[in-house]
Amino acid sequence: MMRKKVVKSLCLMLILALTSSMLGGCRFGFASDPDDPDEEVKEEPIDTSVDTFEYDDSLEGTSITLLNSKAEIQVALEKMSVEFESRSGIHVEVMPVTDGDSPYTKVVSLYNSGNPPTMAILDTTDVIALAEEKAEDLSAEDWISEAEGYLTEVNGKVYSFPLCIEGRGIIYNKAAIEETLGETFDPKSVRTLGEFEEFLNRLVEAGMEKPLSLAKEDWSLGAHHLQFIYETYDGTSEGAQDVIEKIKAGKMDLASYDRLGEFVDAFDVLKEYNVAKGDPLGADYDEMAIDLADGKTAFWFNGNWAWPNLSEAGANNEDAYGFLPYFMNDDEDDFVNQKIQASPSKQVMIDGQMSSEKEKAAAKEFMNWIVYSEIGQQMLVKTCNIIPPFANNPYEPSDPLSRDIYEKIHADETFNASAIVPNDHWSILGAAMQKYLAGRSDRDELMDSIQQYWEEQK
Repeated sequence: MMRKKVVKSLCLMLILALTSSMLGGCRFGFASDPDDPDEEVKEEPIDTSVDTFEYDDSLEGTSITLLNSKAEIQVALEKMSVEFESRSGIHVEVMPVTDGDSPYTKVVSLYNSGNPPTMAILDTTDVIALAEEKAEDLSAEDWISEAEGYLTEVNGKVYSFPLCIEGRGIIYNKAAIEETLGETFDPKSVRTLGEFEEFLNRLVEAGMEKPLSLAKEDWSLGAHHLQFIYETYDGTSEGAQDVIEKIKAGKMDLASYDRLGEFVDAFDVLKEYNVAKGDPLGADYDEMAIDLADGKTAFWFNGNWAWPNLSEAGANNEDAYGFLPYFMNDDEDDFVNQKIQASPSKQVMIDGQMSSEKEKAAAKEFMNWIVYSEIGQQMLVKTCNIIPPFANNPYEPSDPLSRDIYEKIHADETFNASAIVPNDHWSILGAAMQKYLAGRSDRDELMDSIQQYWEEQK
């Protein structure tokens, strides 16, 4: 029996899960130690006075599990699960993926042990690999209509719930730039790779010796950087898949593929102005956040998931941070020089193989609560600090990086392209990128590594 609960209570102050030290980015994320008594806590108020969501009484007492591969929201998800249980009677245990583990490897091992999670937060690649064999078909769910443009289909069916939109590009610290140059900085004044390089030169001449940070981690180099060669083919996921299939089949000569050459040109500029140029593989990720927040550098290639690191380094929500595109050439009209990549990077899959019907129903209730409950909507944005992929969510993210991506999405200044690559792409080609970053290989060797990798995927 369904009942409508309208709950009025005092507002709760819920802790926003922050910061860093775990291996991360949009693949693994960053997480604080929830048991650290010295950690600075930042709170976002959640209005719990109104809840018009209709809960299914028959699901009370059901226990389900959620495998979380987005480590920086572990504490936030635990708080969401507590609030959800207090209203629905459904217990959601949030299980973190161990630091450094592959989410795909973890979920497969749980299936092999006969104890898979009811829900799993995974990368899009992982969902596609597992969907038809393991996942519950979610094509008929009501929230499908709220997530148009951010759904992942496998042979015409939807097997996953888009949890968040994440974007990546060249993060800027506006105050650091203006203090160095003594003038107002307009991000739209930089429109091409050549103009960006000229701007970097101006900062150097004004006293900022190395104005940019470049992470050395293989996940950053092999996924966040290198996947631009597929995603910028035409700015769509379909185009990315098309170019991947051409490379894999040997129908595309990488040496003459414009986007690969442009990508290396762009990466060479980043290398040249890297604050860790002298020892690029010795760079410290947390130090890069401190350098940007302190104004030692002006730019950091990363995504909006890096805000917890910047916040811990002293940046505030009121500060002016944002994104420049990943400039790849000198054509002002090329979308890569005008738009930021932003896509649904994390998906929630429901186990359709071993979970009971009641457990699956409880998992769907949790998803619907996130989309349709006034409290769930708030907690997705305010507690998890996530850019919502659902059109009906009225809340805007508060941190400047997520807010910039959010505003760009609504101004049509983003492109939604996700390259679906094998699970070892980021580690194998990330290692090849590390060699190139360190000057231990040249452009031709890097291209050969990419070509060889795809030839082995046949």
